[in-house]
Amino acid sequence: MVLRPMGFKMDNHSKHIQIQHLTVAYGETVALENISGTLHPNALMALFGPNGGGKSTFVNVLASIIKPTSGTITHQCRTTCSPAYLPQQSTMHRQFPLTVREVVAMGLWGQAGPFHALDPGHQEKIDEALERVGLQDYDQRLIGTLSGGQFQRMLFARIILEDSSLIILDEPFTAIDIQTSETLLQLIQEWHKLGKTILVVLHDLDIARRYFPETILLSKTCLGWGKTEDVLTDHNLIKAYAQSMRTTHHA
Repeated sequence: MVLRPMGFKMDNHSKHIQIQHLTVAYGETVALENISGTLHPNALMALFGPNGGGKSTFVNVLASIIKPTSGTITHQCRTTCSPAYLPQQSTMHRQFPLTVREVVAMGLWGQAGPFHALDPGHQEKIDEALERVGLQDYDQRLIGTLSGGQFQRMLFARIILEDSSLIILDEPFTAIDIQTSETLLQLIQEWHKLGKTILVVLHDLDIARRYFPETILLSKTCLGWGKTEDVLTDHNLIKAYAQSMRTTHHA
């Protein structure tokens, strides 16, 4: 039995994510307005735009964390209907007395359940995930002692174990070192080769253009959705940031 997250309708004839006329408002403040587009299976897509342009709101809707004010999302998953979602680091608490291994093991909850003991096979998967991100010697470290890059590697190891067909990452390269960024970009490319659908919120134009063949450009409205070379043009970027400045000024 496959569970459907709140806010999604299943489409038995396709495996894409269809977004139609999506609008999200917080009281009288409109965060997203009339967004429509299709996220195709095995897409490797950047989500780009100015601060306050609605990027995090958009991925929170896709992850079923918030409900849209209006519009529809039709979604059929291949392996699970719970996307592997990584929020911004700034929203995550590191004060909990958890070890790196315990956090990574949370990625197996979908397979083992949150209240069941992990068997040797599960423990081996955890070891492999930790080694893949270079944290094999940090498994008993408390998460509060990790650097920003180590913390992000740990969260990517958890995503490895979730094994979802849809991966959503909100600014995963913020405040981490270049070596960690390169390691995580390699992982993203490996996931893409495995057929996963990946959406990544970015603020680095060079990373978007070099590694992501498709892009969504948001500035509360959708200013581009398609091939990165066609979306991230100087004209579109100027329009996005000018629109953001107008919105901020009026607010």
